Amino acid sequence: MRDQIELLMNFGLSRQEAKIYYLLLTEGIMSGYEAAKRAGMSRSNVYGALAGLTEKGAACVLEEQSVRYQPVPIKEFCDNKLRAFADMARELEEHIPGFIPDSQNYITIHGRQNIEDKCRNMLTQAEFRVYFSLSSRLMPLYQEELSGLIREGKKVVLLTEEDYHLEGCIHYGQRHEDCRFHLITDSRYALTGEFQDQVHSTGLFSANPNLVKLLKTALANEIKLIRLKETGDGSLSPQLTDFPRISP
Repeated sequence: MRDQIELLMNFGLSRQEAKIYYLLLTEGIMSGYEAAKRAGMSRSNVYGALAGLTEKGAACVLEEQSVRYQPVPIKEFCDNKLRAFADMARELEEHIPGFIPDSQNYITIHGRQNIEDKCRNMLTQAEFRVYFSLSSRLMPLYQEELSGLIREGKKVVLLTEEDYHLEGCIHYGQRHEDCRFHLITDSRYALTGEFQDQVHSTGLFSANPNLVKLLKTALANEIKLIRLKETGDGSLSPQLTDFPRISP
């Protein structure tokens, strides 16, 4: 229940509102008195939460002999909020000047969710090609974005374990001992780091040619070693001509 309460709060509900909304969704229509009794909260707090829920579109009032509250279905509530967020996002983008960061800087990204979001943004914004070295355990997080790139005819090269399959990509089997990852898009942007828990995950992002070249060289060497093990041929694949040439 605690996780669901936290998720509901991301849709603009206070903690008390989220608790009462969850109660209505799981137990059905009830009065303020019944809700207070079942939630173990004071009636004043519950009535305040119910008023907030009706105002925010999460509950409706049934006008009967005694007032009772009916929850708006969770999908309807979420869809309404998402449409409103999309409208607000467009409004902000149109009227707030965009800051153009210096992409040559080295940017440290903290927190697992922030790193996952950065990976997704890099993938969706890629114009030509993607190189991604990541554990197969984590690859499904980006299946939708990677599949979209392949459908658009963009080159996707994955370095991950053999148990991961994605039709249309170039796949090099590589065992990952930890949660480290490397991502390069369009030979212009690079992100590298570790996926740990939400607090301790860190990543380094930049469009600085030095970092991009360093990661390209590292990935090219990894691919060369994989090819040596599989075929005994240490030459780089002709499909990787955008990587720097590496001497044996």
